[in-house]
Amino acid sequence: MTYKKTYEEINEKIRRGEAVVVTAEEVIDIVAEKGYEKAAREIDVVTTGTFGPMCSSGIFINFGHSNPRIKMKRVWLNGVEAYTGIAAVDAYLGAAQLPETDPENKVYPGRFTYGGGHVIHDFVAGKRIRLEAVAYGTDCYPNKKVDTVITLNDVNEAFIFNPRNAYQNYNCAVNLGERILYTYMGILRPNLGNASYSTSGQLSPLLNDPYYKTIGIGTRIFLGGGIGYVAWNGTQHHPNVLRGENGVPKVPAGTLSVIGDLKQMDPYWLVGLSYIGYGATMAVGIGVPIPILDEEILRYTAVKDEDIYCPIVDFSEGYPYCKPIDLGFANFKELKSGKITINGREVVTTPQSSYPRARQIANILKNWIKAGKFELTQPVQLLPSADADIEFKSIPTRTPNGLFLNGNRRRD
Repeated sequence: MTYKKTYEEINEKIRRGEAVVVTAEEVIDIVAEKGYEKAAREIDVVTTGTFGPMCSSGIFINFGHSNPRIKMKRVWLNGVEAYTGIAAVDAYLGAAQLPETDPENKVYPGRFTYGGGHVIHDFVAGKRIRLEAVAYGTDCYPNKKVDTVITLNDVNEAFIFNPRNAYQNYNCAVNLGERILYTYMGILRPNLGNASYSTSGQLSPLLNDPYYKTIGIGTRIFLGGGIGYVAWNGTQHHPNVLRGENGVPKVPAGTLSVIGDLKQMDPYWLVGLSYIGYGATMAVGIGVPIPILDEEILRYTAVKDEDIYCPIVDFSEGYPYCKPIDLGFANFKELKSGKITINGREVVTTPQSSYPRARQIANILKNWIKAGKFELTQPVQLLPSADADIEFKSIPTRTPNGLFLNGNRRRD
């Protein structure tokens, strides 16, 4: 009979200080020594971690009212515009938002040294932020302008809501062209000058739960140095993709939408980034605990870098113009070694995510659980998995009057 545990049984062990918690790195050696069945009986929780650029991130803020009151039409934080079409003094600031003028465009066009991710980092770091707002004025909200300085402590609420984080696998980006490319995967040198990759491989949350058997809506997580939750599947969640025999996707697949209180968070785990020629983003620290409910789940958490593959994708012609160019796959053991072979040529690899910080996150989460500071939550609903009927769509090619560009009429 297969041995099984429940969330409540594991949480009871956490409360008693008896839970056996290991990281997704540590479980690999434990399984090699003890085997899957014995390890599944002994281990209660496996912790994961990832730290890297996650453009689809941002914060909701409620500023409170001015005197007289104002209904903000446009608002800027340190010169970076936030979206105000929510309510009178609520706004959403995206990590990828840029100021209207690049502050260093005279020195290096497209350097993008400051954006939404930097504002969020400065908020969490307790820095003073310039708040500018304009309005059209109404009887109930007569004020038409605000120009002041605020800190995170001054606002009523500020919470992270990230529509797409913790991508389950991602492309390894290369450049087959003749000129340098400036991309969200960093600088890509011409003629296979480097290969840029992301995610933390064997530590990455969704690669340790490939079919989302424990991660779902309501899962409590490490988020930005504080506690957060999985709110929904992330945008571009695409689970029915090519997978290896171990169930791990070989191409970009699942994603998480996450939420948490910004006032609990740490600037070390929310870091604004600038990508020359591309824009701004933010590196986000996420750690997800995986309860070992049975041997099957334990097997997934013991996945190794050499068994996780990602596609090698050309960013000169293939990716931007949706042209299929088969360059094969690379595994994460090869990628982390510092070089891979593409078309018989040795290519230097450049990581966009930080494996050392991912390891830190997994260990912090492990220590929180062992100390009884962090209990597990059972999802109220699991994420759509590989059997879900999900089609990954692109923008349709139509003219505004409903005609396809090739002249075929469509009824909308």
